[in-house]
Amino acid sequence: MNSIGYFEIQAGKPEKVIAFYTKVFGWNFDEQTGLPIKYWQIETDGIRGGLLERPAQTPPTECGTNAYTCSIEVADFDQTAALITENGGQIAMAKFLVPGRCWQGYFLDPDNNVFGIFEVIN
Repeated sequence: MNSIGYFEIQAGKPEKVIAFYTKVFGWNFDEQTGLPIKYWQIETDGIRGGLLERPAQTPPTECGTNAYTCSIEVADFDQTAALITENGGQIAMAKFLVPGRCWQGYFLDPDNNVFGIFEVIN
């Protein structure tokens, strides 16, 4: 009952961010109408989400994150990291080992939103 069940991404240029997440993770976006803001439902293989047009200015880079940061479990860290950078993302914190658990790293999407990816170590 008290687990995270929904996430949201804010974007100054929604179409660019939608293209990024579609190409990298294969997510589907469905624009919602009748709302007071531009909003898209996000369909993933797991948690539900949404994307909204950023309602305020983006914080300056290198100031830290003022939000929750979500990490996405991937099958192959290096392959996904390559897809991220090939599609306009940037490395925020390079790949590192969490001993006995996973490979983890953090990235910026094309609108400078921070997100992580991790590959579980079996």
